[in-house]
Amino acid sequence: MARLLYEHLDEVTALVLFGIGFTQLLLDKNLIKKIIGFSMMDSGIYLFLASYGYIQSRLAPIYTDGIMDPGAYVNPLPAGLVLTGIVVGVSVTAIMLGLTVRLYERYHTLDMDEIAERIRGEGN
Repeated sequence: MARLLYEHLDEVTALVLFGIGFTQLLLDKNLIKKIIGFSMMDSGIYLFLASYGYIQSRLAPIYTDGIMDPGAYVNPLPAGLVLTGIVVGVSVTAIMLGLTVRLYERYHTLDMDEIAERIRGEGN
């Protein structure tokens, strides 16, 4: 069992990162901690995609030395997905942080329950 975990250490680490982030996103009331959990989930997904795309003893997908066999190269698609995901993740995190700053300026708290209670109070 330990050997199997060691052989798939990247995938296990990605799963643990995703699980910690998901738990943080669901259970914590603080908006900043929720954003950190979301970023941890992103990192877990990126690590999983990067480890899935890497194959031992294969070359980077750059044509050199006259090697024409596609089986000699690593698939570039996971690396492209990771790069795209990082850009989207940073943009979404920036928007979430901006909205969190605006919520704090208006309600003077980062607790989700207090913000929801104050919003309901404004509706009356």
